[in-house]
Amino acid sequence: MKLESSLKPEFMMICCLALVLAFALPGFGQSNADQESTSSQKGDQGRKNNNGPGHEMGQGGIDIGRGAARGSLDLGKGVVGGAGNLVTGHPIDAGVSVGKGAAGFGKNVGVGVVKGTYKIGKGIGGEFKKLGKKSSKNNEKTS
Repeated sequence: MKLESSLKPEFMMICCLALVLAFALPGFGQSNADQESTSSQKGDQGRKNNNGPGHEMGQGGIDIGRGAARGSLDLGKGVVGGAGNLVTGHPIDAGVSVGKGAAGFGKNVGVGVVKGTYKIGKGIGGEFKKLGKKSSKNNEKTS
C-alpha cells in the first residue's frame, strides 16, 4: 500500500499523536490519595517521632513510590500538553511541553529515590544498632 504524498504529513501526525497518548494515559491512572495525605502530615512534623527501624524502612518505600507517582503525573501532563500543541500546529511548544514533563518526571523520581534510600538506610542502621545492644546485653548476662 503506497500512501499519496498529500497524506504523509497527516499520517505522521496521527502516528505521533497515538504514540504520545500511549505514554500519557498511564500517568493519569495514578491516584491522588498521596496529595491529600501530605497536608495532614505537615501538622505532624512539629513533634519528634521516635519510630522503629522497620517503620523508617517502610516510610522509605512510600517516599520512593510517591516520587514515581508524582513524576508519572508530570510526565503525563507534559505529553498530553505536547500532543495538544502538536495537533494545533505548534511543534516547538509541543517539544517544550514534553521537555517540561520529562524534567518534572526526573526531578520527582530523583527526589523520591533519594529520600526513600536515606530512610531505608537509616532503618537498616537502626536494626544494626538494636542488634548491637542485644548482643552486649547477652554478653553481660553470661559473664
